Formats: sequence, structure tokens, C-alpha cells
Amino acid sequence: MLKSFSIFSLSFLYLGFLFAQDTTVVEVQESIQDSTSVLLIEQEQVNYPGKPLIMSLVLPGAGQYYNKSPMWKTASFLGVELGSIIAWNYFFKESQRLKEDYKAFADLHWTLNDWVTNRFEPPTQMHESMSWTNFTALTKLTGTHDLSLIISGDLANELNLTQVSSDSLDIHPGWIQSGDVVVVRDGHFYENIGKYDQFLGGWSDAKDAWYWEEKDVGDSTEIIIKTPLKENYINQRYESNQMLSAVKYSITVLMFNHVISGIESVWTNQRKASDDQKLEKTSSIDTKLSLVYNPSNPGGIGGLRFALYF
Repeated sequence: MLKSFSIFSLSFLYLGFLFAQDTTVVEVQESIQDSTSVLLIEQEQVNYPGKPLIMSLVLPGAGQYYNKSPMWKTASFLGVELGSIIAWNYFFKESQRLKEDYKAFADLHWTLNDWVTNRFEPPTQMHESMSWTNFTALTKLTGTHDLSLIISGDLANELNLTQVSSDSLDIHPGWIQSGDVVVVRDGHFYENIGKYDQFLGGWSDAKDAWYWEEKDVGDSTEIIIKTPLKENYINQRYESNQMLSAVKYSITVLMFNHVISGIESVWTNQRKASDDQKLEKTSSIDTKLSLVYNPSNPGGIGGLRFALYF
């Protein structure tokens, strides 16, 4: 509220016109015979909406605290921030744990030797009147995808090679018997053995427990070939991927919390500034008359104080 404060004493008159949002009190001691006065001076305070914005972008809720908003707003943004960080940390650790679990499972139950053996010595078990050889993907090692192989020892010296594609085994299956060929177990490997039928033969239960089933893919039906171990592996990978999705959601919530807190802090800041301006324009005029104390006078009265507020 704009204020103007003037002080009248028996021997001296002060008149001050004050225009600002906040007031600063300055004591003025006058060496006058019989009066001591206090003058209120208002200084203009500039409103900076960018300050709560930056504060909220750095720490959600800080801008709301700066604006002196209800505490539930500050607590809400801080709560979402803390919850998102805790969720991100939990889901990330779980995804990594599950990832290590399904990798260990695959390392134990999928081998290059089984894959090559089942290719050239197909299982005799049939499933629903269909045999292993009825599926093209199971009768060859080549296909739409491949695995990386590392060659070492005498075989590497003989071939003058250290790395080849798994497609080579369809022509040279005997390389497996040398013991000098190992598969590269990278992300590419762990995806392929669970996703594509051509690698089904590498699972240790493929010879006795393989089966096929139909899968509805919308406008058509797809035949999926599995084994119990492969099904288990697929489920483990799915759980790990679900945790990774939760990590992404947590990060998204974290980012939006910063942005929304920043936008809300600026909006509240500007609304309060607008309300203050309206209040200043519609304020009424008040007056106040009181005595000024002066210890130098016998009666303690040093003058009259007249205040005008508008």
C-alpha cells in the first residue's frame, strides 16, 4: 500500500511521500530544542519473476517457498522430486539385477555346441504332427541374423582369422569340435537367442522339449517356436525391460516436476504482483494524530505527530 507519512512537531515539520512495496524505518535525531521525530521512508522493491523460476527449475518447490505460497505446494513438489529419485534408483537397480540374472541363465542353458548339433542331427520329437525339419529356421544356421564368433589357438593360426560370423558354421561345423571357437556373449547375442527361431537349437532342452504355438499379431497369425527354458528366459528379459521402462517414466516425471514447478512459481509471482497493484489503487486514506515523546521537556511532550496514509 502506498503510504505518505508526515510528522508535525512544535518546532519542526517533516513531510515524506513514500512509494514502494516494503518500508524501511530510519530514525532521525534532530538537535532541536524540544522534539525528537521518527520518519518512515518507503523504498521501491522491484519484482523479479525470473528468480522463483530459476529456483524451481533447480529444486522444485523452492520457487513456491520464495513466493510464500501455501506450504502444501512446496511440500508437494518436493515430495514428487524425492519420490521420483527414489523410484528411479530402485527400478534401475532392479533392472540391472534382473539383467544379470537372465544373462547367467542364458550362459548356463544355451551353448554353441547344442546349436550346431541340433542343426545337423535334428531332434526326432514331433509336436502336434509337426517335426523339427518342417521349420526352415531350424534346419540351417544362416538366417536373418547371426552371432559373432571368436577363433583362437591352432584354428586361428590355420585360418589366419580371429573373428567370423556364425554363418560360417553352416559350412564348417567341424570347427566346434576343435574347442577354439567361442561365441561373443554381448547384447546382440542375448537378444538374438530369445527373439529369433533360428537360434532355438542352442537351448539345452531343445532336443526333447521343443514345441511351437500360434501367436496372434493383429491381422495375421505367427508361429513361434519355443522350449521351456527359452520361455523362462523370455519372461526374465521382459521383467528386466519393464523395470527399464519404469526408470524412463521416473525420469520423465522428474523432468516434468521441475518444469511445472517453474511455471507455477512464475504464474503465482505475477498474480501476487498484480493483486498488490490493484490493492494500492483501491486503498483508502487514513490519518493518525499522536504525541511525540521528548525526554528533554519537563512534561515529556515534544510535539504532535500527524500521519497520513493513502
